[in-house]
Amino acid sequence: MDLDEYLTSDATTLAGLVAGKEVTGAELLALARERCDAVNPALNAVVAHLTEPADARAADTALSGPFAGVPFLVKDLAQEYAGFPTSSGSRALAGDVAQEHALVTQRFLDAGLVVFGKTNTPEFGAKGITEPELWGAARNPWNVAHTPGGSSGGSGAAVAAGIVPAAGANDGGGSVRIPAACNGLVGLKTSRGLGPYGPQTGEPMFGMVTQGVVSRTVRDSAALLDAIVGPDPAAGYQGARPTTPFAELAGQRPGTLRIGYSARSAINASPDPEAVAAMESAAALLTELGHQVEEVPPPYDDEALARDFLTIWFAQLHGQVVDVKRRLGSPDSHFEADTLACAELGRAAGMDALLTSLMNVNGYIRSLAGFHETHDVFLTPTLAKPPLEVGALASSTALQTASRVVAKVRAGKLLAASGILDQLITDNLGWVPYTQLANLTGRPAISVPLHWTAAGLPLGVQLVGPLGADGLLLQLAAQLEEARPWFHRYAKLDPVLSARR
Repeated sequence: MDLDEYLTSDATTLAGLVAGKEVTGAELLALARERCDAVNPALNAVVAHLTEPADARAADTALSGPFAGVPFLVKDLAQEYAGFPTSSGSRALAGDVAQEHALVTQRFLDAGLVVFGKTNTPEFGAKGITEPELWGAARNPWNVAHTPGGSSGGSGAAVAAGIVPAAGANDGGGSVRIPAACNGLVGLKTSRGLGPYGPQTGEPMFGMVTQGVVSRTVRDSAALLDAIVGPDPAAGYQGARPTTPFAELAGQRPGTLRIGYSARSAINASPDPEAVAAMESAAALLTELGHQVEEVPPPYDDEALARDFLTIWFAQLHGQVVDVKRRLGSPDSHFEADTLACAELGRAAGMDALLTSLMNVNGYIRSLAGFHETHDVFLTPTLAKPPLEVGALASSTALQTASRVVAKVRAGKLLAASGILDQLITDNLGWVPYTQLANLTGRPAISVPLHWTAAGLPLGVQLVGPLGADGLLLQLAAQLEEARPWFHRYAKLDPVLSARR
């Protein structure tokens, strides 16, 4: 196999070639590394290499599993690999060596994947961009001046550039779907309780975070979901898994569906015309495919949801910072200023604010469930704007200095009174106001790459289903993929020219 063939094969195809002894895992790993060496200097997508374990697995002729021998990358956040640090994009955790694999990582390995590296992520996965101070900014292979999204931005960039056909990702507020939309990929955020978590932690973010992948084909996403879901006796509870494998479900027609769509947002009253065009084009295609499609008012108040989301997120972030300081003795200087400020906002808000936001989640669940009584799927843009330029959301030096002072003197209440929460909602969620709904409600949502902007950047659309409708979303995504194929598109990045842009 040569590099061109590798770049135009998805994980399912590569696994079939290994199983048929047409190529070896070692040969595939060499091609993946060749591609990584060529493009990663421009992208900064892969930030750690697992050389020895990857070499051993690739050379193991007895390696088994549905993806035996296929090169793979895990995210450097909540996908721990035993014997290697999991930095979570933070200096404070740069030397925090994992004592055991995360359950999701173990299941990737059980599937036969050859994990040879870890991908870039913002500190604690707390942003929809990937620009950590520890590793530096990851860049979009379609245009390196732009972000690949976050927090699974390194994974998104690596897959879009052809380093691997799929990579590990996770989603606490859009962190699978945002990179999928930014990079022209498929990204499924699963139903709550379906995928594995732990053993390092219990259910993250009060159930808002799910594990998964970004990939270039629906069939890869479906088969990799089959590989990681399954019984976990140590889980708090287990989401129901369909009796038919997801890979098989994805090959079936979804039937005629009732689909409501909207791009309206109280956070961003004027979504970019490209985002609206992406959604309207998808709605037209779904109509052509025989579905009942209509524009609807949003089934929730996204401004109120954003406040509750950030209240919960900041409280969780405060807990993470406290835990890292306690375990590792990390000083404030080992955390980014934005992290310290948001953690201080979480501390200062107090328990009452957290509990109120957690109780408000029930209202969002009921509102969305009411919508799903009359509509099978809710369609939105995934992003309200095309991928931002790298550095667009960077805090000024003065603001970073002020944030560190505020955190040190515990002036979170004063910071909150300044109106900074409104600014954080506008700046950080204004371009991605559609993704947090699925996390708070525990519902599945998928981003599919149906649209490219006039400037040549991907911009996905999102499909949100009722609880447990993961298979239905994969069926609908596969139908869209068949009607408007996207696999032929991958970022043919010229590393020399891109590095000089």
